[in-house]
Amino acid sequence: MFSGRVTLLLSAALMAYAAPVSAQSSDQPVDISADRIAQTVKTMTLDQFEGRAPGTAGEDRTIGYLIGRFEALGLEPGGVDGSWTQPVPLLHTALGKPETLSITGKSGTMALNAGKDIYVSTLQPKDQAVVDNAEMVFVGYGVTAPERGWDDFKDVDLKGKVAVFLVNDPDFAAADGEAVAGKFGGRAMTYYGRWTYKFEEASRRGAVAALIVHETEAAGYGWSVVESPQGENYGIAGDSTSLALQGWISGGTAEKLFDDAGLDLAKLRVAARKSDFQPVPLGARFNADYPVTQETVQSQNVFGKIPGKSRPDETIIYGAHWDAYGEGPPDKDGNIYRAGANDDALGLGGIMEIARKFKSMPQPDRTIVIAAWSAEERGLLGSEVYAQNPVYPLEKTVANLTIDVLQTAGKAKDVILIGKGQGTLEDDLAKYAKQQGRVVTEESLPERGLFFRADHFSLAKRGVPVLLMMGLAGASDLVEGGRAAGQKWIDDYTGNCYHAACDAWSPDWNLDGALQDINVMFDIGESLAYSDRWPGWKAGSEFKDIRDASAEARK
Repeated sequence: MFSGRVTLLLSAALMAYAAPVSAQSSDQPVDISADRIAQTVKTMTLDQFEGRAPGTAGEDRTIGYLIGRFEALGLEPGGVDGSWTQPVPLLHTALGKPETLSITGKSGTMALNAGKDIYVSTLQPKDQAVVDNAEMVFVGYGVTAPERGWDDFKDVDLKGKVAVFLVNDPDFAAADGEAVAGKFGGRAMTYYGRWTYKFEEASRRGAVAALIVHETEAAGYGWSVVESPQGENYGIAGDSTSLALQGWISGGTAEKLFDDAGLDLAKLRVAARKSDFQPVPLGARFNADYPVTQETVQSQNVFGKIPGKSRPDETIIYGAHWDAYGEGPPDKDGNIYRAGANDDALGLGGIMEIARKFKSMPQPDRTIVIAAWSAEERGLLGSEVYAQNPVYPLEKTVANLTIDVLQTAGKAKDVILIGKGQGTLEDDLAKYAKQQGRVVTEESLPERGLFFRADHFSLAKRGVPVLLMMGLAGASDLVEGGRAAGQKWIDDYTGNCYHAACDAWSPDWNLDGALQDINVMFDIGESLAYSDRWPGWKAGSEFKDIRDASAEARK
């Protein structure tokens, strides 16, 4: 239940918006409003929402706020059984101070500093996370990809052992002329490079723990981002893993580990870029004993919809995530809530404005779904629960259009494409950007694997055509300041505010560029909502065969 104070505050926030739209209109469509988007961001980052962490009072207030907003927009409930929501059962764990944390090698025992030398969490529903004297094995990039002629594990038995991985995939650091170059997309990360894949693969092989050697460039973020969850983790309740602990080992600590074993980590990085790489026992044993606080929490995805007139069973989903990182250590100004103003309250403001514009237009032929996902920051969990248990059939989901972080530095001459060559929606992106006088620029840091790091990916894995709009994918060519100014914005945001308390509303934001991107996403969805066109995947995409298998349902 809301407190009286919070109820009044949220009621006042809702009053700031237009009255509910009671009927479709054929008048001139409304414009997408920067002021309304800004008001959404300001409201969702209030302290009363407590940083919007799943399973908290902050979530309860967030869900209530979102439902109120969707109702005010004139949307219909779009969740399970005519409700506004879909349950997202989550296992929530938090590690306490370790009672034991060390590596024993040839030179003796090296005590580890939790958070500095190593960062781990657990997804086992137990009160203690224990790794007892487990052998450590270096498995290179940890890739099993028979379609690419690649197997880093060979026949090594990982049961009860600790798998040590390199971050990213074998192409990342490959020099021109190396045999591996191009097998894994060049500098562009494949799913094999994602930390989630590595943990899943270690679990499939029975490992008791998995550690990834951190490198800022290869990971795409610094150590501060690695440790930002503060020992917490979330998983889908009921999913199982063999890993008592999973996480990262700092680059410096990893070098000490390999040096003590008489191994050269730099040379092994090169060896791991060859298909004949063999796993290397490290001659060391890992010990850890953490107390664990664990609980099952009931989170929620939130859905509103505009039913389609002639083909209501065909859906276009606009998505953004409502969750952020909750409470954390105070920043220099004393702020404790990591409330995600840009990541992703801004995206939510964008899709709400898209909904408001659709409501001012004639009823679409297809159903428009506005999705606010839970637990994106914890591993795309809300969208993954949806993909496992879809409210709307995936084979008749026309597209998923996701907004997750937009640049706030002003108008741009271009729009950044993430995942070039994957799907035909990138052609729609080019078409509607051109109508704005803009061009498409490919993401400048494809090695960061952003295509695999937002909620659209949960649906892509099931074959649904997707498009992601994300301002972190490359430096925009800004009207004022060019690409240098665009890069400065990225450096400032990722270096200071990404997953931190300073990701807060600022009067210095210039939302003109964000409006450009939001309008492009609206235009793409509009072109699908009033047509019978089905976008798809391009030849060579790993998702094309999945979509093709359900082609009969779309005839």
